[in-house]
Amino acid sequence: MISFTADQLAVQLRGEVCGDGAVPLTGCACAAKARAGDLVFAESETHFAAAEHSQASAILVAGPFTSANKVLIRVPNARTAMASVLQLFAPPEDLPAGIHPSAVIAESAQIDPTAHIGPHCVVGARVRLGARSALFGGNHIASDCQIGDDVRLFPNVVLYARTHIGHRVSIHAGSVIGSDGYGYVFDAGRHRKVLQLGNVIIQDDVEIGAQVAIDRGALEATVIGQGTKIDNLVHIAHNVVLGQHCLILGQVGFAGSTRLGDYSVVASQAGIAGHLELGRQVTIGAKSGVMRDIPDGGKVLGIPAAPDRQAKRQMIAVQQLPGLLHRLRELDQEVQQLRAQASESPGAAGLRGGFGAGQHPGTSPDNYGVLSHYA
Repeated sequence: MISFTADQLAVQLRGEVCGDGAVPLTGCACAAKARAGDLVFAESETHFAAAEHSQASAILVAGPFTSANKVLIRVPNARTAMASVLQLFAPPEDLPAGIHPSAVIAESAQIDPTAHIGPHCVVGARVRLGARSALFGGNHIASDCQIGDDVRLFPNVVLYARTHIGHRVSIHAGSVIGSDGYGYVFDAGRHRKVLQLGNVIIQDDVEIGAQVAIDRGALEATVIGQGTKIDNLVHIAHNVVLGQHCLILGQVGFAGSTRLGDYSVVASQAGIAGHLELGRQVTIGAKSGVMRDIPDGGKVLGIPAAPDRQAKRQMIAVQQLPGLLHRLRELDQEVQQLRAQASESPGAAGLRGGFGAGQHPGTSPDNYGVLSHYA
């Protein structure tokens, strides 16, 4: 069992302990499930109150919280510190170096002696696998792939030929990197395939979720920028270039040749058309359909995607439509009543005679006068 004292954690987190620094901590938990030895994270008054009433031994906080019955570890940013603590209590699985007997390795492959290759993996010609990298099992690595140091390919990840992966990349189960781009040309009454001869380049510190498909480029590369994090069930088409440190949430789809700038966020189920230029620090809302370029810092929402404030006003207006239609019917009934009353008044003949053939009463100055009279 992994165990730290509050003092030891505070040193790791560059924080300070309020209370008994020798209290042992063996894990993290939410307040409702915490037991003795657990560290609980709290960043609001509500969460802190729940943590104080829990069985946890210590609370990780930022700000001026105080407690008479709990040890506090005070840090500048509690959420960032919690991410570090979780890695301390749950470090990555330590896989032994070596190659499983069921793996098939090409003679020309270069495997670092510290790498781990699990059962039923296939490693093709001229593949390079870096230090401490791991193929968990059932992985197919096609010819001429380059895999850096400290890479983890979880079960059944497939890399097509000439895929390049940087250092400290994680790709989760079932993802396919470098499959054919979706390229066809209509010729003689049928769709003729356009060969996709490019590859995929994944830069350092990228994490890719489960069941992600990233297509190789047509002639150049599909590129995933350094530090970008991709959720499950995402499709990235040929020649797409994602910038550095982007967040791509689940079930997003990018059509071909679109470029996304650094530090951008694309929320779940958004669809991005092809050949677009999306700037730096762009935010795309969930379920948005993006069909036009977006400038740096742009925030869009809706189908088709529009600037977020405009889209929200449109959504509110749509929600108000039932009430507006009901009010319109009421106004129509009032107008009909006014017309009926006007036709029975002494000046009705003059009013009726004032309407030209085919003229709508609403356009007549006399009609406006009658409506004003009865308003």
